[in-house]
Order: sequence, then C-alpha cells, then structure tokens
Amino acid sequence: MEHLDVPKLKLHGFNNLTKTLSFNMYDICYTKTPKDREAYIDYIDEQYNADRLTQILTTVTQIIGANILNISKQDYEPQGASVTILISENPLPQPSVDQQCASPGPIPEIIATHLDKSHITVHTYPEYHPTDGISTFRADIDVSTCGEISPLKALNYLIHSFDADMMTLDYKVRGFTRDITGNKLFIDHPIDSIQNFIPEHIKHLYHMIDVNVYQENIFHTKCKLKNFDLNNYLFGYTKDELHPGTAQSIAKKVRHEMDEIFYGTNVTEAMFTIDDY
Repeated sequence: MEHLDVPKLKLHGFNNLTKTLSFNMYDICYTKTPKDREAYIDYIDEQYNADRLTQILTTVTQIIGANILNISKQDYEPQGASVTILISENPLPQPSVDQQCASPGPIPEIIATHLDKSHITVHTYPEYHPTDGISTFRADIDVSTCGEISPLKALNYLIHSFDADMMTLDYKVRGFTRDITGNKLFIDHPIDSIQNFIPEHIKHLYHMIDVNVYQENIFHTKCKLKNFDLNNYLFGYTKDELHPGTAQSIAKKVRHEMDEIFYGTNVTEAMFTIDDY
C-alpha cells in the first residue's frame, strides 16, 4: 500500500516523550456452586497463564516495533499470573502515515519506531464474591514507550486478544521533547479520544464514556457491552436449564456487578431494568 510522505519532526536529540497505555479488561461469570467456581478459576488460569500472556505481549512488542531485552513471568498460587517485558529501541525506517494518525492499529502486522527504556506488563486478578456466586476476572496491561509511536497502536490487537465484558482504557503522554529551535513539544501525534484507535465494529458493541483532560494529555475511556445474554455469563450450563425466576435473579446479580464496575461505585440497586435475559 502506498503512503503519503510524513514530515519528520526535527528534534534536538532523542524524542523524550513517554506514552503509557493502561488496558484493563473484565470478564464476569456466575457459578452455582463452590465447585463450579473453582472450575471457572482453573479455566481462567489456564486460558491466561503466564505462557499465553507472554505470547500476547510478545506480539504487542512486534506491533510497536521494539526489541525484547528481558522477559520475567510467573504463575501464582492459588491463582493469577504476571509477565513483565523490558524492551528497547529498534532503529528501523520512519513510521508510515498509518502509524502516526489517529486510527486503529494492526492485528498484528509489524510497525517500526524508536523506543528506549520502555516496558510492557500484565497482571491477572481472578476473584469472587463470598456468597452470591459472582466471579470476576480482571487483567491489567500497561504498555509504556518512549519515541515517536503511541502504544495505542497495540490497542486493537489487545482488544481482540481478550473476550472482555468491560474495558477501562487510560492513556497519558508525559514529559516533553524539544525541536531544534528549543521549542517544547508536549505531544507529537493527534488524539482527541482513545475511541479513535478502536475499530468501528468494536465500538458498536459497547456503551462508552470518555473523560479527557486535554491540557494534561490524559485520556480515559470506559466500555461496557450493550447486549446482554445470560448464557454468556453462566459456567457449564444454560439459562434454559433454570427456572425463569432463578434466571432473572442471576441476571440481576450479573448486571449489578457490571454496573458497579462500570460506574466505579457500590450501588444499592442495579442501574438497569431487565427486559430480557
């Protein structure tokens, strides 16, 4: 594909901007018994163990065009995993138009840029309610880079790597770099919302809320699936196997859990009306 020429920033030395993407995803499940709950946690631990997470982060590293210096990974008892990858600059050709514009990134074609003293981390947090049968899995991924490209170019791939009921996305550009005249640059790429870096077919699936502080280069987006099908939240059985009243009660618990996470507060009643489940 042919690209237009992009004027190269004329900087005094290296690009010193630090760009950090925090990607948090949530998966909600209802389990009938403590045994089912343990089976769900075991399933999550297997699906997102340290080796699988390392593969995901390695692909992220390829997307942003970095070199892996070191990988540290660990599975925990009784549950959870962590991976940290230290990455360095990769002196490859000038980024293309697609790399610098506000648009979704690839899945997972390689993008080239310059990076230094950067890292990628992931931590998982399986947990459950002590009495209500609700289990929640959270994965936190942080991609921190120095250089010309934003780690938001890895967001499209990360979204496709996790089957998320909800996502919390934070992006911040810190510090400044100077051009050759000494003028400070506090950001070097266009952005007015993280949503610009999410494909349209993904955005149609989620309710989204933005909180952006433009003068501080801080961007925040929360996402919650629009459509609710109780079958997607039951582990090992379907709603057809439940009494309608039981199914409605479980649906209320699940959606209440999702609302509390989405709005970031405990609520006494679910913030929705159940029309179908």
